[in-house]
Amino acid sequence: MSSPESKDYLDLKAILAILILTLLWGLNYSAIKLSNEGISPVFASALRSLIASICGAIYCLRKGEKLFHTDIRLFHGVMVGLLFGLEFACIYFGMLFTDSARSVVFVYLSPFVVAIGAHLFLRGDRLTLLKTLGLIIAFMGIVFVFYGKPKTAKPNMLIGDLLEIAAGVLWGATTLYIKRYMAGKVEPIHTFLYQLFFSIPILFVVSLILEPNWIYRIDTLILASIFYQSVIVAFISYFVWFKLIHQYSVSRLSAFTFFTPIFGVLSGILFIGEEFTFSLMVGLPMVSVGIFFVNWRKKTAT
Repeated sequence: MSSPESKDYLDLKAILAILILTLLWGLNYSAIKLSNEGISPVFASALRSLIASICGAIYCLRKGEKLFHTDIRLFHGVMVGLLFGLEFACIYFGMLFTDSARSVVFVYLSPFVVAIGAHLFLRGDRLTLLKTLGLIIAFMGIVFVFYGKPKTAKPNMLIGDLLEIAAGVLWGATTLYIKRYMAGKVEPIHTFLYQLFFSIPILFVVSLILEPNWIYRIDTLILASIFYQSVIVAFISYFVWFKLIHQYSVSRLSAFTFFTPIFGVLSGILFIGEEFTFSLMVGLPMVSVGIFFVNWRKKTAT
């Protein structure tokens, strides 16, 4: 069945939906910090993928969709799941050492990783002067945040920062892989399911190697945090996002995702008492402006 034609504008429904999604994604970083207090981080990420995969599988079965392909698309699904799993291993493990407010800024290196990768490996998406300017501004913002540590910073915060930067690079690599090998060949629900399902083994293996204890405290708040990360974010929000990008202009939707670092920083400050440093105050707008320039697309006449 052919997909509906993509709208070149965002109606009120789409605007409200994407704003809610970015709010949910921003709050997710604080939720990870909360679950880390009782569940080892990589194991928590594996649980997240497992629960969301079960939700996705139930959805496919109810809709009469097959769960897996039996050709080369399955191999690409495995590769995407591997990249996705490594990305979230870095995010969850890194947040043992660094603040969620810093993490959300570093992870949002991914859009301009995609911009550079698309210029090198994908056709029809070349770097322009405006994109290059955006890369420079965003990189300067990341450097500013990187060196402006909070007063409570521990010596090993550098480990967490580097892991979050690695997560941003892996996120960009996952996006590039999907664009090159899966876009137009796999339905959104399968891309979504492959990412989650095939990330589970890699996350469990990493957890077995790095984490001797998986669960050391369980309470209502930690369980609520896992539910939020798994069902609300990993299943519902990601699935809504895939549906939006099939119905509306991706470039217009992407502009609104720049709210995610803002919501992530604010949630870390408001809900878990993280410090709003001067470097975040300056670096966050620089990253947001830089990513906006990287993703800007001039409207062409039809």
